[in-house]
Amino acid sequence: MKKKKVFVKRMRQHLLCLLILFTIAFVGLVGRLIYINIDKGKKYSQRVLNQKNFESIAVPFKRGDIFDRNGSILATSNKVYNLVIEPKNILKDEDKRIATTNALSTYFGVTAEEMGGYLADSESLYKVIRKRLPYEDVKRFQDFTNSKEGEDVIGIWFEDQYIRSYPNEELACHLLGFVVSGNEGIGGIEGSYNSYLNGQDGRIYAYLSEDYSLQKKVEPAADGCSLVTTIDTEIQRIVQKYCDAYMENVGAKNVSVLVMNPKNCEVLALYNSHQYDPNDAYDISACKYQYENSKSFMSDEEFKAMVDKMSDDEKLEALNNLWRNFVVSDSFEPGSTFKTFTIAGAIEDGVLSGEENFVCDGHQQVYDYDISCVNRDGHGTLSVDEALSYSCNDCLMQIAALEGPTVFDKYQQLFGFGQRTNIDIPGEASSADLAYMIYHRDTLNPVELATSSFGQGVTVTMMQLGTAFCSAINGGYYYQPHVVKQIIDDDGNVIENYDKMLVRRTISEETSARMRDMLFSVVEEGSGSRAFIPGYKIGGKTGTAEKLPRGEGRYILSFIGFAPADDPQVVVYCVVDEPYLEDQATSGAGAVLFNGIAQELLPYMNIYKTGTYEEPEENDAEYAAAPIFEGDAPEISVAGQELEEEPEDDEEDGEEDYEESYEEDYYEEDYYEESYEEDYSEYEDDSDW
Repeated sequence: MKKKKVFVKRMRQHLLCLLILFTIAFVGLVGRLIYINIDKGKKYSQRVLNQKNFESIAVPFKRGDIFDRNGSILATSNKVYNLVIEPKNILKDEDKRIATTNALSTYFGVTAEEMGGYLADSESLYKVIRKRLPYEDVKRFQDFTNSKEGEDVIGIWFEDQYIRSYPNEELACHLLGFVVSGNEGIGGIEGSYNSYLNGQDGRIYAYLSEDYSLQKKVEPAADGCSLVTTIDTEIQRIVQKYCDAYMENVGAKNVSVLVMNPKNCEVLALYNSHQYDPNDAYDISACKYQYENSKSFMSDEEFKAMVDKMSDDEKLEALNNLWRNFVVSDSFEPGSTFKTFTIAGAIEDGVLSGEENFVCDGHQQVYDYDISCVNRDGHGTLSVDEALSYSCNDCLMQIAALEGPTVFDKYQQLFGFGQRTNIDIPGEASSADLAYMIYHRDTLNPVELATSSFGQGVTVTMMQLGTAFCSAINGGYYYQPHVVKQIIDDDGNVIENYDKMLVRRTISEETSARMRDMLFSVVEEGSGSRAFIPGYKIGGKTGTAEKLPRGEGRYILSFIGFAPADDPQVVVYCVVDEPYLEDQATSGAGAVLFNGIAQELLPYMNIYKTGTYEEPEENDAEYAAAPIFEGDAPEISVAGQELEEEPEDDEEDGEEDYEESYEEDYYEEDYYEESYEEDYSEYEDDSDW
């Protein structure tokens, strides 16, 4: 009888240890495989694919959409399709090759000769033969291949592609910008937010296995983020409607309009004349205006002949001028709209109580120059409110003299002049360049201070002045202007939210309320009467700036207005550069344009009539404008301006170099005291002079 084997305790312990060791080793091996797959899976997949005759194909991402504040699409990416064939698979069966060739000829117009050329690369698994096909064409072909008649068609598939589309065409083109190849945004929101709008391409790895079956590995694309902007499409349409009508009926070198919410400096609309279609941004025909003026127009045939002779650099320069955003990029002398800030600073700093009276005799003698008022006959005695209402240069020069360079420059800077607004679209000049666009404390000599007080000599951008004006009427809060409200990822989650971005306080609520009342009087009683709309309480300020060279009758006309005057909901800033009128200065072009826009805009924004305000009587004298200087003008009269040629020294006449004269003689500390101390001795002198 055979003896049974018995597992003694020691043997069982050995087996248990071995089992534990094998289990640990197995778990470790599995863990290592998982780690390798996660950490280096793509690398090894690529290595395997390299050994199996594969094609790597990009899967394009969808660039994010751009919406207006109400959800309307301003820019989107539409899917189109590229037709791809696989010559190696098509050539495997003659009957199927014929069926495939016939189908391509029927549905996509591929000729037999073309097909022969494509199939010459017999080892290829990827050859694009048609691009940007619409879905309708692709659908008809797919319906055929899914039917019994098309079952022999092989080796054909479609890859996705996206093309940028702007459904409103030229509407808000300077705000939006456009996209070039490679999904590169140029200008506007497309340029500023390019990194957010772009996603990450995926890949398709297609290869033949050992049994010649087609295998694919797909890495999906990551789509870009979408943007919700502050823009209101309907407000933009209203602005464009009235600006286009003005350009057609009157014409001008340029018309620009900026619409903002004064409570947070959101941009509701931005318009520049001479627009372009972002769907075809390189269309040179949109540049024809650059070679015309009020007295010279050319036919399309003449322009085409001229374009044919232009070099590529000349064409690109013309296009860059077309794409340039005047509201953000171009600086100009604002004229009397700047008086708002001169008076606001004087009241806030206690230089004025607001109860003073000034005498305007039509001009002011400042150093060696006779500087004119808008009314050469003089306004007579005016209060501070009336000085703003009647846009009196003489009174403003006297007020600025009381402020002195230190106080005047303090409020220039508080209101953001000579600085970047940091608007979130490209085109704004550098801080260093902008700093030269105004006279500062050390360069605010008598003439510079006098002319800057009424907006000549100082230069601004529309975005600077619009943002500063919002601060002057909203209680003294200076917000950073912006055009994007939210950034949304491709899953619909809000990843960035922009609302009020407070930068600083400029003036008190009390001063701001006083300015609102004064600006209301400008429209009700003064130079802004052309902006009046029955039933609405509107405030605002006109601007008439004489362009360089002085004395040629060329002006920039502007008006910046708001409503309602006691609780501003919207600011509209209109600038008309050289209207095609015989007498530009008295046209009130900015106020006229504002009036048309506001009549349709205010009801749309649910801003209702609040009274039966009496329409002011129109008085041509209110719109009078005169050249700044009577007689000779300084060789340099604008901040940042440079002489074209250095003036020659004339020893016989004792003329000094301009810069030496400017440094040694032009700035005399006692000048203001001599001119104003007798009449305004109750005000404290500027101790920092």
